[in-house]
Amino acid sequence: MFLKWRGASAIEPLPVAEETFFVKEMNEKIQFLTNPENQLTYMVLVPKTENDTLQYNFRKLTQNEKTPSEYLKDNDFEKALEGYLKIKKIDSLDASLNENKFNSLGYKELRDKNYKQALHIFKINMELYPNSSNVYDSYADALKVSGDTLQAISYYKKSLAIDSGNRNAKRFVEKYDKKE
Repeated sequence: MFLKWRGASAIEPLPVAEETFFVKEMNEKIQFLTNPENQLTYMVLVPKTENDTLQYNFRKLTQNEKTPSEYLKDNDFEKALEGYLKIKKIDSLDASLNENKFNSLGYKELRDKNYKQALHIFKINMELYPNSSNVYDSYADALKVSGDTLQAISYYKKSLAIDSGNRNAKRFVEKYDKKE
């Protein structure tokens, strides 16, 4: 059994008792228990004091269930977004929600001329980071490269509404406005 946690992968929990493991990267003991409320299996952190209660935060995936990143790799963008939004609701600092990683992945797809995938990835980033000028600018870049200039202008303007100093967006909008 291996875990992934906050960007670290291939973490091997050390058995310390039957059904109890220590994860040094988390500095936590974990157990796999059935939640009495829904009868599903969860990885729970072992309470450190007698007053602490069990928190059923980390549900074990079912046989056919995937992580958001697996949905993303399979181009199932709706389920990927749904999963990332669930993660954000529980832990907005989770490493899988890194704005720059989504941006880099989107630009990689754009360089590889996978415009549809790039647009979907940038769209996920916009949903996760609606107050970031950069996500709208990146989506606009993808629209521009894929040939949708009018939509690109709209998203460059959204980017400028958040950050009026965005030179890339300013240049493109000014260039377009001169053509009118």
